[in-house]
Amino acid sequence: MRCAQAGWKVAVVEENKVWGGTCDNRGCIPKKILVGAAKVADLNRRFQGLDIVTKPVELSWEGLMNFKSTFTSPVSEETKEPLEKAGVKLYEGSPKFVNEDTLEVNGEQLTAEHFHIATGAKPAKLSVEGAEHLKTSDDFLSLTSLPKRIIFVGGGYVSFELAHVAARFGAKVTILHNDDRPLAAFDPDTVKTLIAASKEAGVEVVLNAAAEKITKTGEGVTVHAGNKEYAVVMAVHGAGRPPAIDTLDLEAANVQSERRGVMVNEYLQSVSNPRVYAGGDAAAAGPPLSPIARLHGSIVADNLLGIKTKQPDYRSTPSVVFTEPPLAMVGLTEQAVKEKGIDATVHTENMSTWFDAKRTNLTHTMAKTLVDAQTNRILGAHIVGNHAEDLINMFALAIENGLTAEQFKAPIYAFPTPSDDARYML
Repeated sequence: MRCAQAGWKVAVVEENKVWGGTCDNRGCIPKKILVGAAKVADLNRRFQGLDIVTKPVELSWEGLMNFKSTFTSPVSEETKEPLEKAGVKLYEGSPKFVNEDTLEVNGEQLTAEHFHIATGAKPAKLSVEGAEHLKTSDDFLSLTSLPKRIIFVGGGYVSFELAHVAARFGAKVTILHNDDRPLAAFDPDTVKTLIAASKEAGVEVVLNAAAEKITKTGEGVTVHAGNKEYAVVMAVHGAGRPPAIDTLDLEAANVQSERRGVMVNEYLQSVSNPRVYAGGDAAAAGPPLSPIARLHGSIVADNLLGIKTKQPDYRSTPSVVFTEPPLAMVGLTEQAVKEKGIDATVHTENMSTWFDAKRTNLTHTMAKTLVDAQTNRILGAHIVGNHAEDLINMFALAIENGLTAEQFKAPIYAFPTPSDDARYML
């Protein structure tokens, strides 16, 4: 958009024919709508334990899907309209490079001075017999009715978030993970706490159990893992999302790539073809998160228009698993601190006895923070519990600005609030 506004001749190619990207159409936004309903159900369950609520809340999956559609249905047209008004030419089809300066779409060749690859990610191809029987998160988010028995293959964001939603709507849910470290990017102690909360909410989490075969059985499927069989109505792929770049014929354009995406320099420019930039999940740079994709898009535009001046900085990027309770992190993990040889103070709090947890009957909640022992600057924060998705932004701000623990604690915060509680996490 910014290049078009600057007078450049611009074209955008969308392979899926649904404009607006993964996040708004089939990712974070619709997922958060579902999580909001799951939160209501879980708070209802916990308040029953306090004798405040006397009967389970009745939820409508159909109603939830209809409500979700009010957010997702307008996205494609609302994305296309301003682009077209700005004079951007839009193409729908599968693009592939012909050479270093030419792309082909639907048989038409487009030659350009610059290219920006922002194709996102897609479910990984699994070398499991019967993998074709697995559904995707896209399929889950389009369900008109919720199956009574669901298994998620792989213990990543997608599996935990959607499993928590399904369980709160009455489905019997299992997460199957092939080793003992689901959500591997997160602090292991907070993950253990989330697993305990998941089990309490009715989500079975099975570790060290790799799916070996998936067979079709009547109206459902059976997932074979070790000496166990899981007969379910629906099996969902939650075992990773690599960059969606395999159909672009990058070799024809002399664009080098690796497992994480297009190999780029500090300016998000291809290391092998200076005409090409890449961002978001398609680039081997930064964590695969929607805010990073937005950041990359802005930086690529800056660099195209200003001749390579901006570099991304990921130090204070928070990451959240939108379960109930949510799990959030920012900055360095305990393991990363050790690997870097940093002398750090680790502060861990079991928050189940804190006021905010007790008033909502939340059993499984904790926080872990890391502070530089020499400078007292905050290095990392890891939280599972009420409002973790918001509290983590306070720590992100602190890390971004190099705040010490004393500076973080210094303001007078409104009381009683989760923000005030954050002071005691250090």
